[in-house]
Amino acid sequence: VQLQASGGGLVQAGGSLRLSCVANGSIDGMTAMTWYREAPGKSREWVADITSYGKTNYKDSVKGRFTIYRDYAANTFDLQMNDLRPEDAAVYYCNIEGGDDGLGPTWDYWGKGTLVTVSS
Repeated sequence: VQLQASGGGLVQAGGSLRLSCVANGSIDGMTAMTWYREAPGKSREWVADITSYGKTNYKDSVKGRFTIYRDYAANTFDLQMNDLRPEDAAVYYCNIEGGDDGLGPTWDYWGKGTLVTVSS
């Protein structure tokens, strides 16, 4: 299974972008769909996720500004990003994990990333 992330671009501070991630194969057994980001010189960090039950979780700094959506029928999940700030600039990666052997997920897939640039 391959994930394709898209939707990145250049936006002014205060603007919005919507990222999308599409899986090209079966993701049966999915337990979570997650967005991460990696800014230059920094480690990759978790941004938001949505579980198979539909529960959403957000990094504190994006709460109230970012919303994660999923479309099971289309094997996609999106990240709507509003009120973007310069500190949100990063390469955003999507991840899907699933399976469960009692210790945690047994598989995961990563997209190649999409660049978000925010000008001040």
